[in-house]
Amino acid sequence: MSSRIDQLQQFLQQSPNDPFLNHALALEWIKAEDDHQAEAAFRQNLDRSPEYVATYYHLGKLLERGSRTEEAIAMFERGMTVARAAGDMHTYSELQSAYEDLAY
Repeated sequence: MSSRIDQLQQFLQQSPNDPFLNHALALEWIKAEDDHQAEAAFRQNLDRSPEYVATYYHLGKLLERGSRTEEAIAMFERGMTVARAAGDMHTYSELQSAYEDLAY
């Protein structure tokens, strides 16, 4: 697993603002059970590429798993706004479902 993390980190040195690479790194950190590093990578994506809608769902689920329900709900809400603005109704639907599971 660390070889994938190392490889993604090398790619990010060449393309530090690539939201796909950063998102992939965050997912690898989750697989490695390092939620702190995963959250940092997701939040970096939000700062650099707030239009990258997949980040909202996965960060929200990470927060939910960590019993940070209010933060997760807020993340899903924020993601729904971004997804709607982007016309990405598939992601909007996934975020809405996750939101409703927690909020109701």
